[in-house]
Amino acid sequence: MKFIDLENWKRKEHYEFFHRMDYPQFNICMDIDVSNFMKFTKQKGLSFYYSMVFAATTVINQIENFKYRIRDDKVVLHDKIHPSFTDMNKNKEDDLFKMVTVELTDDICEFEKTANQTSKNQKDYFGLDKLIGRDDLIYITCIPWISFTHISHTISLNKNDSVPRISWGKYYKQGEKTLLPFSVQANHSLIDGFHVGKYIDKLQTFIDEME
Repeated sequence: MKFIDLENWKRKEHYEFFHRMDYPQFNICMDIDVSNFMKFTKQKGLSFYYSMVFAATTVINQIENFKYRIRDDKVVLHDKIHPSFTDMNKNKEDDLFKMVTVELTDDICEFEKTANQTSKNQKDYFGLDKLIGRDDLIYITCIPWISFTHISHTISLNKNDSVPRISWGKYYKQGEKTLLPFSVQANHSLIDGFHVGKYIDKLQTFIDEME
């Protein structure tokens, strides 16, 4: 991790402009094609959900702007971002979700196994011991019951909150394709629509090339 020299940062004007806003968050929703990725995870016997968490976080780390965070009106750049994701309890009688935080690894099979085991072992709902004091995360949630076209997140009115939120919904068929409703929420002080577009392009390529 390193601190950004704001005075000499090429993004200085954009940062200052949007950081004045009471609510600098923005959200973009789109569909991504998961046809190939579903085949890949099925062939490998992997959970589609944990595999998508892996893919979404791996590609986040390829774009610098998604690794910026605001701390006390200063900006830091993290070396690596890790996922904190929602998961339903394995106990079918419990319809409450929990937040599971794991370290990102380079291998999808290793990550999927770790995410699954960590979720099974976690007894509390929010795993605060892994969350408090950290901003080297992205927050991920899935709503597999709804093919949404828009989503908004609960969030404190804190303009320094700069952890991106990634969401997806219930996949659906369109001709030969399987499409997944997908959403990216970010702090405009650090991230623009250009970076979200770049992220989606890279994510689509990443899941298309898995074999």
